[in-house]
Amino acid sequence: MSRRLLFVHAHPDDETLTCGVTMAHHVAAGDEVHVLTCTLGEEGEVIPAELRHLEGHPGDDLARHRLGELTEAMSRVGAHLHVLGSDPGAGRLSRYRDSGMAGSEAAARPEAFVNADLDEAGGLVAEVIRAVRPDVLVTYDAEGGYRHPDHIQTHRVTRAALDQLDDAELPDRVFQILVAQSWAEEDRALLPELGAGAYGLVLPAPTDPFPPSVVPDTRVTHVVVDAAARAVKNAALRAHRTQVTVFSEDVHALSNHIAAHTSVREGFGRVDPRTWSAIGVGERHDSLFS
Repeated sequence: MSRRLLFVHAHPDDETLTCGVTMAHHVAAGDEVHVLTCTLGEEGEVIPAELRHLEGHPGDDLARHRLGELTEAMSRVGAHLHVLGSDPGAGRLSRYRDSGMAGSEAAARPEAFVNADLDEAGGLVAEVIRAVRPDVLVTYDAEGGYRHPDHIQTHRVTRAALDQLDDAELPDRVFQILVAQSWAEEDRALLPELGAGAYGLVLPAPTDPFPPSVVPDTRVTHVVVDAAARAVKNAALRAHRTQVTVFSEDVHALSNHIAAHTSVREGFGRVDPRTWSAIGVGERHDSLFS
């Protein structure tokens, strides 16, 4: 029986970086995967030299380009794409704009996602949930994975959407994206063995702090492991070429040139859709549906 999953993310490429294996796994299983992006990443840093003219373009040409990248990436995954508040008939690609980092000029703009009214933005997310009727909904934890303002706002807006739904409209299962501490430590230790230094990348030091989404292993209640799905994830990452460089099956990097391991596993913590309190801490399930 086909099941439906909805992944709610802040910018193009976030969905693939954090949930690419999971999305590909479920598409291969015959499930219907949907991705909702809340902005088009207008403030992104561009990696390829021949595309750097898009960065900071006053006409937000980067948004159009990144929408094309996202569309291609989701085609490679086999997922259905939604952009929050888009209105193609009116020529509006998205309702909200990338806020950039905290304190940036972009964050002060009225159309920045970080300044969105929670009831209004939550209502738009609720419309997508009602249209898709997902069995599973996945988004960030309260700190947005790594404290990016738009990721935190995505968490808040998603919760606002769930608050606007009747009990019968709620997804059966809601998850936040988490990484087990032991995985993060293993991935970091693997990078030299995988030859990441040979690509001219910065290798994280063993003592470098992890982002808030790295949590004690017991908080990761559900895990998706699929080696075959990693090839699909890498294909989708290659579509996001303004933001990500794929160096090998195992190694990728963003514009900061810090090496990252492309793992075959992704973790999640199940939460109550009303209170966001954790469910099943200390348990470990090998499927989002178990």
